[in-house]
Amino acid sequence: MSVSASPFLTGQFLLAMPGIGDPRFEQAVIAMCVHDADGALGIGIGALVEGLTFHDVLEQLDIPTDGVPAVPVHFGGPVEPRRGFVVHSADWSGQDTVDVAGRWALSSTVDVLRAIAEGRGPSRWIVALGYAGWSAGQLDEEMTRHGWFNVDGDEALLFDADVNARWLTGFASVGIDPLLLSTSAGNA
Repeated sequence: MSVSASPFLTGQFLLAMPGIGDPRFEQAVIAMCVHDADGALGIGIGALVEGLTFHDVLEQLDIPTDGVPAVPVHFGGPVEPRRGFVVHSADWSGQDTVDVAGRWALSSTVDVLRAIAEGRGPSRWIVALGYAGWSAGQLDEEMTRHGWFNVDGDEALLFDADVNARWLTGFASVGIDPLLLSTSAGNA
């Protein structure tokens, strides 16, 4: 199902359907940051990396943590799980920042981490390790099968919803109770 006329999902969220079949994506919420004819990249915002905080990340980079909240780090996805990303409000831009459909931004260089630590970064942000990636046409093909459901890129889901409730909140935003959905697709 699509909530947009565009064939691409940049600026939307992918919600894993019940029974997606890949334990890495059970109840996943993916903020789609890039999706075009060349492929897709999204950052998971529905699960946390256990035992890792933003302070830990800053300390590994020798960036002072004074006054910085020790928020958890999200599991961004299974690709390059040691690579960091910051999904953030569009009120800040730095080296290689990607505008995501005018809704939010994505940065993956250390300058955004320094800016946050120094109190001059984006007003809202989420730190994640890893990403979900698809080659050209792969996500488009996956969207025709049981597995993913896309919803509008509401900033409230991104920044305000509790991480443990994002999956349910994403479905509720379009009036769906995912607990009532089938865990498999049928054949006609």
